[in-house]
Amino acid sequence: MSARLIAHSPDLSRLRAEGYEIDVRDGHVVVTNVPYVTSERDIDRASVVVALTTSGDRTGSPPDHTVMWTGSMPCHQDGQAISRIHAGEIPPAAPGLATQHRFSSKPQPAGHYENYYDQITSYISIISHEAQALDPEATASTFAPIETSPEESVFVYEDSASSRAGIRMANDKLAIHTIAIVGLGGTGSYVLDLVAKTPVAEVHLYDDDTLLNHNAFRAPGAVPLDVLREQPLKVDYYAATYGEMHRGLLPHPIRLDESNADKLASMAFVFLCMDGGPDKLAIVGALEQAGVPFIDAGLGLYEKDASIGGILRVTLSTPENRAAARARMSFEDPDDDANEYVRNIQVADLNMLNAALAVERWKKYFGFYRDEEGELSSLFTVEANQLLNEDKP
Repeated sequence: MSARLIAHSPDLSRLRAEGYEIDVRDGHVVVTNVPYVTSERDIDRASVVVALTTSGDRTGSPPDHTVMWTGSMPCHQDGQAISRIHAGEIPPAAPGLATQHRFSSKPQPAGHYENYYDQITSYISIISHEAQALDPEATASTFAPIETSPEESVFVYEDSASSRAGIRMANDKLAIHTIAIVGLGGTGSYVLDLVAKTPVAEVHLYDDDTLLNHNAFRAPGAVPLDVLREQPLKVDYYAATYGEMHRGLLPHPIRLDESNADKLASMAFVFLCMDGGPDKLAIVGALEQAGVPFIDAGLGLYEKDASIGGILRVTLSTPENRAAARARMSFEDPDDDANEYVRNIQVADLNMLNAALAVERWKKYFGFYRDEEGELSSLFTVEANQLLNEDKP
């Protein structure tokens, strides 16, 4: 309830975006960690508390112009009480809110505050101004991480980036129930890195390989040496790493092929980040039969005269364009000696770019980004630094 109310209330979300430690509990809006000067001229911290009124799934207008305070009486920098805001001592507002004082500072000429942002920041300014006179770094805008519960969010801590940028409504379009990433090599691991920053409910990870030394040089972040020595499964390592930020990462240490490709039938979307061959052909067929939209991301790189060239490709397959999409995919077996790309050259920056193009196309498909081209397939050529959209409507 707290996270949803803050997200849907412009005044509360603005407080969160500006770095205030805001919470909603026991029927009150609470901003903690506000600096103030004590009578001993020390700087302490306490909370501003205001009774909550709601209108649907957002805040209404504050009930009056007063606020409550959990600390001792705030003082000027010389230790004298700020008498112009004091309205008397009070009992605790609730069992979990040990308020001690009520403050009254009626705004002029209106005589009331229209929203919680104006009300709370007005009092914080009066109180913390004196603390800043003693310590310029004393501020209530701490930008502290806010831990969330599984009931509130798929994120372990509050997504302040979306609220700060004002894009929560666009971001909500990505909160589909389940997606899958098949293959956690160079491209797939970067897809996970980007998807983990979105509100997808569940991300299923499919790969049966172990994380080896060479993998670390085309993957996001820095894999610790001790981890490489342990040689964990890729799905376990990445689920644990990104599980520090995003809940609902489900590792599946199996290789998908014709016998089990139907495991993807319940997904809302799938990223294919795997080599060609019969297994990929079987997976594509299963996804097409199940009506699941998916993106196939691939690299075709070569080395000549000590320089790397080639093409990156991202293809979107939906129930409306199966034949055209399949025609753009590569099913060549990487173990085939006749394959021009048998060396399977991969470079971290091109893996990252391939993943970024794939995730960008996924976000377009679900309406997060505006889409005026409607491309089904995109090719990036390394030599020409050119991005070409194919199969436009």
